[in-house]
Amino acid sequence: MTEARTTEPRTTEPGWNRPLTGARIAVLMESDYYEPEIFYYQHRFAEEGAEVDFLTRLWGQSSITFTGHEYRAPFTVEHSLEDLGEEELALYDAVIVPSGMVSDRLRYTEDVDRLAPATRLLQEAFAQPQILKGIICHGMWLAASIPETVKGRPVTCHNNLIGDVRNMGADYVDQDVVVDGDLVTGRTGQHHHLFARTVIEQLVLRRNQ
Repeated sequence: MTEARTTEPRTTEPGWNRPLTGARIAVLMESDYYEPEIFYYQHRFAEEGAEVDFLTRLWGQSSITFTGHEYRAPFTVEHSLEDLGEEELALYDAVIVPSGMVSDRLRYTEDVDRLAPATRLLQEAFAQPQILKGIICHGMWLAASIPETVKGRPVTCHNNLIGDVRNMGADYVDQDVVVDGDLVTGRTGQHHHLFARTVIEQLVLRRNQ
């Protein structure tokens, strides 16, 4: 008689096969986001056990619903990036700057002599090496006002931004994904799966150190 087999996964150990259980990842958001990328992050990081928070500038509102660039898909964000101090930011294991127009919209500042809140947040994240920074495609726009954060570092980006990153003092590398310590950069939004996989790998490595 054939022994019956269960198809249920083994869950005898907490966090079994979910190496990022307890980790927190912040993804910056704005309108004209690239839907395949954002929805992938939402589910892929959570699949590994991480808590994923989408942060934006709420402009005094409790939430904002953005629309995607390709399909005009709605995405509601309830977490304010302006409310994060250094201690709250330190609770995140990674901060992700996605592709598309997100970073261009987030780098807007009413006072040209002051950094935009999102840029200031990224600057503070760079000051904390225990936080993994992930910047993909046009996301490098958000670092344009803080070029010292990438000066002399190997990065990749969308072809349209190669001149920008070189003017920022970064070393452009013709690869889909580049890792330099606490910084992971990706070429385009279409490489989001490779980028996310590398972010996950780097977070797991950091946990095992």
